[in-house]
Amino acid sequence: MEKNSKSKDVKIDVHYLTRVEGHGDIAVDVKSGELKECKFKVIESARFFETMLRGRLVYEAQHLTSRICGICSCGHSLASLKAAEKAIGIQPHEDTVLLRKLLLHGEQLDSHVLHFYVLVAPDLLGVKSIMPLIKTHRPVIERAFRMKKVADHIGEVLAGRHVHPISFALGGVTKIPDIGQMKKLHQMLVEARADFEETVELFKSLEWPKFERKTQYVALSCDEEYAFYDGKINVDGRRLVDVVDYKSVIKEEVRDYSSAKFVSVDGAPYMVGALARFNLNGDKLHKKAKEVAEYLGLTRPTHNTFMNTVAQVVEWGHCLEDSIAILERILKCGLDEEKILVTTYPKRDQWPIKTKAGRGAGAVEVPRGVLFHDYTVDSNGIVTDANCIIPTNQNINNLEADMRKIVPEIIGTQSQEQMTLTLEMLARAYDPCISCSTHILDVKFV
Repeated sequence: MEKNSKSKDVKIDVHYLTRVEGHGDIAVDVKSGELKECKFKVIESARFFETMLRGRLVYEAQHLTSRICGICSCGHSLASLKAAEKAIGIQPHEDTVLLRKLLLHGEQLDSHVLHFYVLVAPDLLGVKSIMPLIKTHRPVIERAFRMKKVADHIGEVLAGRHVHPISFALGGVTKIPDIGQMKKLHQMLVEARADFEETVELFKSLEWPKFERKTQYVALSCDEEYAFYDGKINVDGRRLVDVVDYKSVIKEEVRDYSSAKFVSVDGAPYMVGALARFNLNGDKLHKKAKEVAEYLGLTRPTHNTFMNTVAQVVEWGHCLEDSIAILERILKCGLDEEKILVTTYPKRDQWPIKTKAGRGAGAVEVPRGVLFHDYTVDSNGIVTDANCIIPTNQNINNLEADMRKIVPEIIGTQSQEQMTLTLEMLARAYDPCISCSTHILDVKFV
């Protein structure tokens, strides 16, 4: 048990943590300075997506799994496509991969701006939500919405819509993006540089909570770029593991007080997300993003969980610049429509791509961290087994470890109300997506 020199009783029960996606509770019980309970409870019902995939055609998988999350729907779709393609032996053309990377950047831009402006900034500005800021900081809120509009437009241009993309398919796309819309998108991204510069100045002026706890970090890594779409599993800088072998390092377990699975590496908690990516891959950031990190005081390694939000600001700059570069390449060189345009048909004898039995695992970096999809497919193209490991699942174990570290540090220095806010801010720093963290693989009806 952890103790504090100042004997004190504290009981904190946060029901339905606000300004996060989904429903989670925080429970802390300290008696005479001794920490008796410290839990983050996911209280949503399990959603059984892995079970829903079983018995379905592999062509349908990405459309089903994109419904796991309204925020990371593009990431789920892409992880699903990668797993399905590897299971049945499809190698997408480089132009298809380029469009997928751009779509994934759009999701980072969209989710990150929501988190650091709408979910985190109110805490640092001393208000309960962004609603009071509409009056007191109206230009800031207008800027946030402009930045989100740009991010949303990426999904609309590339995939038909940002939430639950419809035009990305096995082996390619069902519709080539309109060249006029891509030119407009490029202009919007270039113009967004000014809003990003103002964002950096805002977050430079804010004071972040002091906290430090060394932990393990896990993210995709590759030699060529700051990894979002592809790479090997980087286990805290100690070793690289092929995605297909993720079960050799990542272990899941169920605890009786939470509907979400808990995950560990080498028997210990770990962190995924923007801070993990920065700590492991920061040397591969775009030059301008590196300058922003230095300006904001973000150095490698950083062990303050609250700085995950700052890492998201840095990544926003990286994704912005890389999106501009990708669009400029497409506008200059074009897309090989013959190689990337595919059409899917409902009847099995009309499928454009022949299936075969196999297993495939796909991973991408979504805003909250590395996301895994794993499918087994039979010779008829039917999914017989599926597993998904969500970033929030991976972070909950580490969040609880952070809570156990920070509670003894703030007892006696903060009121119970202040302690409650500190723990809420700590949870929000992870940007949890609670609804999509509630998955159960095996379902038996008795």
